Amino acid sequence: MGKNNSDGKVLAQNKKASHDYFIEETYEAGMVLTGTEIKSLRNGRSNIGDAFATIRNGEINIHNMHISPFEQGNRSNPIDPTRTRKLLMHKAQIKKLVGLLKQEGYTVVPLKIYIKNGYAKLLIGLGRGKKQYDKRDTAAKRDAQRDILRALREKQKIAR
Repeated sequence: MGKNNSDGKVLAQNKKASHDYFIEETYEAGMVLTGTEIKSLRNGRSNIGDAFATIRNGEINIHNMHISPFEQGNRSNPIDPTRTRKLLMHKAQIKKLVGLLKQEGYTVVPLKIYIKNGYAKLLIGLGRGKKQYDKRDTAAKRDAQRDILRALREKQKIAR
């Protein structure tokens, strides 16, 4: 139920999420799409940078996820590219998320959209917001790790 890794083609990714949140758990959710939205998704014409999820009446919805209209679309092409879309998850998973969201500082963050077995999936994460000093600490650790790897590469070049 908890950790899910995507094994399909990644169509859109929210790189800002790992910078702004500590991601504690990830869940895979299907998406209810209409008309030609899946064709636009497959062409990589989507953005989840500003998207967020809400849970109401036992249903989870994603807001502000932008899927551009398909150029060769017909009348079933949606008019609003940032409309609210329903996500498909098991009731037990949604109830678990509701319980965790009641804790202070937790939110549901979309991480990436990918294709799995021919279906568009959204990887959502349970995130706890980072403070400014946490962001600086993460950046410092990343830079230190990069310096260590660079030094090891240089040492291996000299050893040859």
